[in-house]
Amino acid sequence: MTGAKRRRDTVWRKIQAVRFEDIKAWCMRRLPILEWVPAYDWKENLVPDTVSGMMLAIQQVTQGLAFAVLSSVHPVFGLYGSFFPVIVYAIFGMGRHVATGTFALTSLISANAVERLVPSVRTNFTANNNSTILGLSEFEMQRIGVAAAVSFLGGIIQVAMFMLQLGSATFLLTEPVISAMTTGAATHVVTSQVKYLLGMKMPYISGPLAFFHIYAYVIENIRSVQLEALLLSLLSIVVLVVVKELNEKFQRNIKVVLPIDLLLIIATSTACYYADLEYVYGIEVVGNIPKGLPSPKPPSLSVLPEVVTEAFGVALVGYVASLALAQGSAKKFKYTVDDNQEFLAHGLSNVIPSFFFCIPSAAAMGRTALLYSTGAKTQVACLISCVLILVVIYAIVPLLYWLPMCVLASIIVVGLKGMLMQFRDLKKYWKMDKIDWSIWVSTYVFTICFAANVGLLYETIYWNVLLAHHYESLKQVKIVSVNSPLVFLNARKFHADLLKIIQKDGLSSQVCDDCEQNTLLCSFSNGSCHGESQSCHSDRRVLILDCCGLNFFDYTGVSVLLQIYMDCKNRHIDVLLAHCKASLIKAMQYGGNIESENPVFFESISSAIDAIQIHRVRLKSGNR
Repeated sequence: MTGAKRRRDTVWRKIQAVRFEDIKAWCMRRLPILEWVPAYDWKENLVPDTVSGMMLAIQQVTQGLAFAVLSSVHPVFGLYGSFFPVIVYAIFGMGRHVATGTFALTSLISANAVERLVPSVRTNFTANNNSTILGLSEFEMQRIGVAAAVSFLGGIIQVAMFMLQLGSATFLLTEPVISAMTTGAATHVVTSQVKYLLGMKMPYISGPLAFFHIYAYVIENIRSVQLEALLLSLLSIVVLVVVKELNEKFQRNIKVVLPIDLLLIIATSTACYYADLEYVYGIEVVGNIPKGLPSPKPPSLSVLPEVVTEAFGVALVGYVASLALAQGSAKKFKYTVDDNQEFLAHGLSNVIPSFFFCIPSAAAMGRTALLYSTGAKTQVACLISCVLILVVIYAIVPLLYWLPMCVLASIIVVGLKGMLMQFRDLKKYWKMDKIDWSIWVSTYVFTICFAANVGLLYETIYWNVLLAHHYESLKQVKIVSVNSPLVFLNARKFHADLLKIIQKDGLSSQVCDDCEQNTLLCSFSNGSCHGESQSCHSDRRVLILDCCGLNFFDYTGVSVLLQIYMDCKNRHIDVLLAHCKASLIKAMQYGGNIESENPVFFESISSAIDAIQIHRVRLKSGNR
């Protein structure tokens, strides 16, 4: 009995040890902060993170106030939205340079729900009809209740997508789709600020074609434009644009950029106070902003069924924009992010802050670019910004009473410059791929005519239909991504691994049953051909090498690529290369005979696939 008990105890200890290791591994995977905090280099990273955090706090405060107004709620809730989501993302997020917080596009989407369920009865925030919470009016609390419900439900949707492992489905959201959607949404945001820029009293206009109805209203009521507000808006925009351009021009020489947003707020608020612009000229100001943080309160569950559409828009648009920034950050600084973990991080960054009256959050391009330019190393920069925002919330907010609304609108418009400059992508897509160009234009038009979430949904459906339509024609296409330099040290392994991938997926007549894990290549297949099926003979097999990650190569690497080309040609497999550097194309053309009746080098994978489809259509037409 003693021996049996001892064995049971031993087994139980082993089970406990396994469980502990599993729990520890799960925590490390789902709580990235446990991985990077112990390895944080305080000596090397604290100073740049502190400087970046100070600069970020300034931008978080100004954008928080502005995007809260954009979301049709009291400006103080934008400060909360610049504080709570940042802390949550720092714990769960993997993007070291991703600055989450208030976001123009999600604010615009939530404003639809706010204005629909709690229609505007006044256009400023100066009234002081106190309620039991924060000293704000019941009207203002009802509005933030709707916005918080949108944030809560949007976050729940993102967490559900994490649980369903849908992060990998983002391949449907191509670069042209994201670029056009964000550009169209930015255009909507600018349009929503026209009433503040012009000092006009305008009813909230939403729904299909609202973009055009707003400008029609402005033209019809052009006489009601407030000249003082217009001049102040123009002056603010000019100052912001000029100083920001100078900051970008000299950012290599100076580590700390001029905080023009903050200086403009201080200058205009002071001028408005001493010149009494609110009463003398009727300039609309922010008004009373309460101090301190609110006590937590769950969002109203009765509102949730009414905001489902906006919640899905916040979940999809916020995640897509944030993931693009996280992936760009990872690529720039050479680390990795998990798409599904980002779903969890942003979902919780919406769910938890919704209990503290926060509007929907996401990562913003301008803030992330600021972290790049100021030399931030980790999320410590974002946490330091939270400390400074807390100081603002408890000590400085009463001084913002006299901030003109037209100045806030100017800050919003200039902050969208990066998104609006994506119009330049049209030229690139026209040269590279006419289909990508048409996708960009159609997505932008749908976004302008309806909303960002509608444009995103349209393009997702479009790509699903497109993939389903062309699935059969792409069955014999193999796409392999090259993710490392190709030099004499790894060239032979690259060749061997590529042949194994080809053989395993049936592009070759030979079959390999046992292939080792490949560390140089990532393969994506739209199907395979086994045995002697008729489709194998009717459609010539194609291998596409995506050379986007091939940043360095030597003579041996080029020789191996040429050898692969000839080997595949002998196996009746066409080889196409996409995203090649000009130097690689020149080296391959000089190093061997790769002349072909059809092009070999393509600027994108989609253009290579288009060429395959066109070629096969011509062959089928000729056979008829």
